[in-house]
Amino acid sequence: MAELTYPEMGRTRQGALPGGYHHLRHRTPLPTGCFETAAEAVLSWRLHRAAGVRMRTDAARATEGVLVTAGLGVGSARVWGPCRVVWSDESPTLAGFGYGTLPGHPERGEEAFVVGHDDSGAVWFEVRAFSLPDRWFTRAAGPAVQAVQHAYAWWLGRTLRRLCARR
Repeated sequence: MAELTYPEMGRTRQGALPGGYHHLRHRTPLPTGCFETAAEAVLSWRLHRAAGVRMRTDAARATEGVLVTAGLGVGSARVWGPCRVVWSDESPTLAGFGYGTLPGHPERGEEAFVVGHDDSGAVWFEVRAFSLPDRWFTRAAGPAVQAVQHAYAWWLGRTLRRLCARR
């Protein structure tokens, strides 16, 4: 099994992200009462596919150890990023997973996709990540890579809101 390209495995699961990386935290409020729908969309890869991401996976659900390669872009401009799910949660108040980069990914780090709700009924979706460029083209792109990552997190939140509205 390929080794992760970073040593801080699982650090997107809790609050503090490791130093020395670019950090991303993007939270999107979701409609009240949609926790189950949102959780299923995240854990079944439906959210990513609905957002236009090509997902090659070796399992129908995001569980620890699952290999996934996400493809962003179009045609020959599509960039593939191999990852392995390093943690997953599915509880009555929290559901999601984090995956870490494998050799060949354009970045080095970890990204998590989490849905939660609190006692007031508020439901939210959060993307949290830490990463550094790991290929020549992500290094050359400089701050544009971070802008794309933030736009991607925003797009996932918007897509999940739309999926929740259809339930």
